[in-house]
Amino acid sequence: MIHSPATSLLKPARNAPDEERIEGNWHVYPLEAALELDYVDQAGNPSRRWVIVRELKVGPGKMLLGGIDLSDDGYRGFRVDRIERLEDAETGLVVDRNILDWLVKRAERQAKERRKALKSA
Repeated sequence: MIHSPATSLLKPARNAPDEERIEGNWHVYPLEAALELDYVDQAGNPSRRWVIVRELKVGPGKMLLGGIDLSDDGYRGFRVDRIERLEDAETGLVVDRNILDWLVKRAERQAKERRKALKSA
């Protein structure tokens, strides 16, 4: 594993969703990750956030990355279109383009791994 400032985010998932679900107009995908985000809020203020990710929510016209924001230990939703850069704490991979695609592919890969593990059990 590559060590970076985001590496300290690695924690075992607890109480994370483990299957896709529908919540009103939102399609919710489970997603486990520890990410460092460069995020710009609604007022245009940039910040760096460290998040234990639990889910990716796809809704009408927007996507939210949901998880525990370590700055205050509270659950937060981050608009994916406002994430300018992310770093994966597990691999050290930095993503600064096509962030939405990377998140969706990661959620799909994890879903495939969960299905495979269930078949093996």
